[in-house]
Amino acid sequence: MFLYQIQKNEANQRFDKYLKKLLKNAPDSFIYKMLRKKNIVLNGKKSDGKEMLQINDEIKLFLSDETFEKFTGQKVVANGEQAKAVVNTGISKQSLESYHKAYQELKNLRIVYENEDILVVNKPAGVLSQKADPTDVSVNEWLIGYMLDKGDISANELATFKPSICNRLDRNTSGMVVCGKSLAGSQLMSQLIKEKTLEKYYVCIVGGQVDLNTRVTGYLYKKEAANQVVIYQNEQDIPKSQKKDAVFIDTAFETLQKANDLTKLEVQLFTGKTHQIRAHLASLGHPILGDGKYGYEKLNREYRKAGVKAQLLHAKRLVFPHIADERFHELSGMTLVCEEPELFKELMD
Repeated sequence: MFLYQIQKNEANQRFDKYLKKLLKNAPDSFIYKMLRKKNIVLNGKKSDGKEMLQINDEIKLFLSDETFEKFTGQKVVANGEQAKAVVNTGISKQSLESYHKAYQELKNLRIVYENEDILVVNKPAGVLSQKADPTDVSVNEWLIGYMLDKGDISANELATFKPSICNRLDRNTSGMVVCGKSLAGSQLMSQLIKEKTLEKYYVCIVGGQVDLNTRVTGYLYKKEAANQVVIYQNEQDIPKSQKKDAVFIDTAFETLQKANDLTKLEVQLFTGKTHQIRAHLASLGHPILGDGKYGYEKLNREYRKAGVKAQLLHAKRLVFPHIADERFHELSGMTLVCEEPELFKELMD
């Protein structure tokens, strides 16, 4: 018999979802069969897997050592009348090393806000939000390494819950990335982002003297092979072959400052699609300075001498809506601000 007790980062999820993470190599049919036969029980009682787990709930698995090892990737190292001891939480040594490596390499990331459920970090341009290749270092791995180093999560808990980022920024976009430290925090942020009630504001710099105080809608189609998007102002402009995959976008722009033949804009995202701000501005004739994909190469080349090596786009401000849940009262109505990189100020002085 194997015994597990639910910790805070594992609570508030359905029992069957927890089991699918724990028994990661098992087919769903096996899990539900074990529940029906009471080979897996919750708090000593038969379960159908739909229950929401709470802190300190006890789960017992009456499985053979061989079955347990096969479906969890964990190795049984001791037998007894009580719960069996296991090693290898299903988190490989290589994964743990990647978390610690990311934490060390990105140790200077500045945390804008943190509580026990969420963390907001200032991602510099050039750093990935999530890794694209196994050898990449990203904010996602940094977060887990940071929490392991602080003791906010254990390697054992990573088998059934992994902290993760809740929003992504392009590699060369700087600014605030929201991370879920607990399951409850991840669920809340996913809900706010899905419902579009978390207000997201960016700042960027474009070439020329621009008066742009408007809200613009359109349609975005992503060319997967090129990792590039096309913007259409009206639905009738979309080619028939692209219509099925084109998505509605909604962006607001406001001119903040004009100086040195440059303009700083504030941008509010009402939808958050791939390259939305960059491509939307380019479609309006005002591509972001330093943008190698949608920008003006001649202007970018001129400003490389001033240190512009990536698009000057920064996720600066987050405004949280009213949140009724008492657990998150501190976040309710909160505004977080993350000042733009020094280069923004240098160019606009």
